[in-house]
Amino acid sequence: MTEQHHTTDYGRLIVQGADRPGIVASVSGVLTEHGANIVSLDQTSSDPSGGRFFQRTVFHLPDLGVRLDGLTQDLRTKLGDQLGLEFRLVEAKRRKRVAIMVSKADHCLLDLLWRQRRGELHMDVPMAISNHTDLGDEVRQFGIPFFYVPVEKGDKAAAEKEQLNLLKGNVDLVVLARYMQILSRDFLDELGAPVINIHHSFLPAFMGAGPYQRAKERGVKLVGATAHYVTEDLDEGPIIEQDVIRVSHRESVRELQRKGADVERLVLSRAVAGHCEDRIIRDGNSTVVF
Repeated sequence: MTEQHHTTDYGRLIVQGADRPGIVASVSGVLTEHGANIVSLDQTSSDPSGGRFFQRTVFHLPDLGVRLDGLTQDLRTKLGDQLGLEFRLVEAKRRKRVAIMVSKADHCLLDLLWRQRRGELHMDVPMAISNHTDLGDEVRQFGIPFFYVPVEKGDKAAAEKEQLNLLKGNVDLVVLARYMQILSRDFLDELGAPVINIHHSFLPAFMGAGPYQRAKERGVKLVGATAHYVTEDLDEGPIIEQDVIRVSHRESVRELQRKGADVERLVLSRAVAGHCEDRIIRDGNSTVVF
């Protein structure tokens, strides 16, 4: 999934709206008029007659930074005003600012930090926030600021207020890397940035504590994970990425947990990479992923 167009003068154009003839031609025409060279173009339609259209275009345009405003204005006229489409235009070189929230489990957190340090994830991590102190030293070893915000029983609002003071206006994305608290609707509304969550794929069959023990007792044959955008409806937001591996009666509960953690790491890193490269388009409670 990861692409290498992160250098200067590469842009990404994300388009969505009601499908109709001429959209691709209009997008290509505006880019061509400005001297841009299209490097890749992915598109899909839910139905060519009255459906929804989605497109992701990567292009190269010399001096993109200084020409961005003019290009945006022409796209607003041709795509927004004339065709009624929504669009996003971004410079590919600009890294997303991604905050990570975590509780005690370290596997997803450390995997993201490791991939970011190796350059596999095109993002900056300005902070990690936790309701426990357990992982502070490990986070700081990556040079990432660690903030401990305890969630006192019966006073989650105070913790969310402190978290918002850290996050609001400072991040483009929040990742819940096994953060074991439910975010309130007010928090999500005020944050002003998308949130990605990861969890095992046993839901809704095995909710709550001890899902792997109950899965073992039922003889499950697949262990997996789901990454999704967070909404006010618990674990019901638009799904971004999923994967599974086969297991059998031979695995112990501990082995199931280990394999589950492996899948969670992979699925979450794919989801974060997709978001950071503007590959994901939300459409109601679903997603299109290019």
